[in-house]
Amino acid sequence: MEEKISAKTIWDEAARSGLILGLFSAACLGLKELSSLSSSTFLVTAAAIVLWALEFFGCIFLMQRRMNKFYADYQGVTFRDVYVFGRRVALLSGLILAAVNAGIIYLLPDETMDAALAQVYSSMGSSMTASMRDTMEGIVAKMPVYVFFFQWFYCFIYGTILSAILSRRFISKDIMDE
Repeated sequence: MEEKISAKTIWDEAARSGLILGLFSAACLGLKELSSLSSSTFLVTAAAIVLWALEFFGCIFLMQRRMNKFYADYQGVTFRDVYVFGRRVALLSGLILAAVNAGIIYLLPDETMDAALAQVYSSMGSSMTASMRDTMEGIVAKMPVYVFFFQWFYCFIYGTILSAILSRRFISKDIMDE
């Protein structure tokens, strides 16, 4: 299936790949959340480590596969096109993961957030003033928004760096083609 590449084609392919990577990362996040329901601290920690590694290396593997497929499917794709494709995949997959992560935070029971705040208050002891408490409560109230933007930014930066690293292998193919 060799066809000329256009900006619309790059966005279309990036959307498909971003959906795949975003859903994969969201599934890993969901499994981490499910493992936290266990009463065993060891199981929760072990599951978190295993799922983090699976997500980290799985995203690298999936990004590499999608970039290879993109390069192979279209005629005239350059190193720059592959890099731009990877950045767009990172942008779109990060959007999916950030939305799922913010949704999980938003749906947490109030008791869970109150317990976390109480733990912070007790660890700070008497050094925590009333204005500090108000600030903390304001941050917690907006936590889903903060988590969304931080997660999206992190995924985009991670994906951009990964895209830059993985797309380097296509430079030699570009030089050999000329």
